[in-house]
Amino acid sequence: MIFHMPMHSNPVLQRTSLAVWRAWRTLKLRLHSSVAGASSGPGSLDRSEELSVAPNKNPPHTPVMLKEVLHYLDVQPAQVVLDMTFGGGGHTGAILNAVPEATVLALDRDPTAISLAQQLAKEHSGRVKPLLGRFSELETLLSGMDIKPGSIDAVLLDAGCSSMQMDQAERGFALSKDGPLDMRMDGERYPDMPCAADVVNTLDQQALASILTAYGEERHARKIASAIVEARRVNPITRTQQLASVVAGSFPPAVIYARKDRLHRPAHVATKTFQALRIFVNDELNELHSGLCAARSALKPGGRLCVITFHSLEDRLVKRFLKGEDLSNLDQYHFIPRKQSTRKEKWAGEEKHVRSSYWIPLEKKVITPEKDDVQENARGRSAKLRAVLRR
Repeated sequence: MIFHMPMHSNPVLQRTSLAVWRAWRTLKLRLHSSVAGASSGPGSLDRSEELSVAPNKNPPHTPVMLKEVLHYLDVQPAQVVLDMTFGGGGHTGAILNAVPEATVLALDRDPTAISLAQQLAKEHSGRVKPLLGRFSELETLLSGMDIKPGSIDAVLLDAGCSSMQMDQAERGFALSKDGPLDMRMDGERYPDMPCAADVVNTLDQQALASILTAYGEERHARKIASAIVEARRVNPITRTQQLASVVAGSFPPAVIYARKDRLHRPAHVATKTFQALRIFVNDELNELHSGLCAARSALKPGGRLCVITFHSLEDRLVKRFLKGEDLSNLDQYHFIPRKQSTRKEKWAGEEKHVRSSYWIPLEKKVITPEKDDVQENARGRSAKLRAVLRR
């Protein structure tokens, strides 16, 4: 079995926490041993259902913060824009319609998204260039197209999971839709890559708790990890709603929907567990850092970068990157909130010791969706946009 967990030169990001990194190594070794021994255990779960993913036939969801993105990217006619997370194509389509002769390089790690980009390329002849790959593969992809560093006019990075992925039960991202417990964004490319079912059925209780704490910021990580281990002793956990039920079973019935989202709506107690598994399976934080570095390299002086994040782990990493902090010198828990300082921290880097040599902020404060936009597109309620100019 071949595993595709990118090995970065940044040792700190490799070890987001030592426990989580060891968990990943343990998962690889156990699954490899399971396959080598022709085991029929959890590491050899049947994935025939997972790999037969039908294309999404639903219309794309409204892109998050579209007005703000168009405003801060400020794309001019004939410029080249890099959309690093094409998804359903909402942002790219708006750019093409709003700006004559603009060209969009459409990157996505999900083959289903790239198929949509290829369709859009046919509708806008020569103006859309689909690129299949991860953030960590971007520099190689651009080099293969003979696009030199420092030549892109604007970059949009819309992090996280797309609505298209969430809406397909077969992908296993949503706890509200029953499907195989997969969560891989590019499982079609790497069918032997560990999926969420491999994680919950293979790792020990301590490793599972570390993942839930680090990537879900889950206060009850130990309790949930214990419930998962107990449940899988009876039957392997292979379905999304099966996992959601296991997590819910570790809490009193009265608190299953006691948590609230940012719209003050009831949120299932397994939401953070699903987030943590998705981030771990797809190596999202390492990929995000790679994407930010690639965007910095690709942009020309005066080029614009817009980054949209959807949870605090992403936003902290982006904020510190854009402030010019050297992430390689931070401790292994660099994405965990720091202790409150005596004065309000300014992300834009006005303080001399954090002034970025690469970025000029276009706004001093983080940009959030307007109330009307949140009501129209509830999935964007937690979105944060940071916009900067390349020095």
